[in-house]
Amino acid sequence: MREGARLRLDYSAQSLWRVDRVIEDIRREGAPYAAVESVLRGLGAYAGEVVVRHTGGEWWASGGEYWVRTPDGRLWDPLDEARRCFFDDGSLRLLCRDATGGPRGSA
Repeated sequence: MREGARLRLDYSAQSLWRVDRVIEDIRREGAPYAAVESVLRGLGAYAGEVVVRHTGGEWWASGGEYWVRTPDGRLWDPLDEARRCFFDDGSLRLLCRDATGGPRGSA
């Protein structure tokens, strides 16, 4: 994904601004969800890894579902958030901001 889309993904919270824009561009192009589902899962997994690295959290899996658990015990679903972004009802950068406890505008 990084090479094909020429995205600079460095696991920083700021990189999630670019990921949100990529998802927005995909939506604007009118791609059917089924055609981009695996890309969205990959972008959601990337966002989850950003949260893990910035919080010291860990990945949790059960029944084919994946979440990130932060040290404060909260569970986050970045894969679903990526799907929600595609349907214009979510934001990976805001999920990261909320999960890391960062102030508005820092993630």
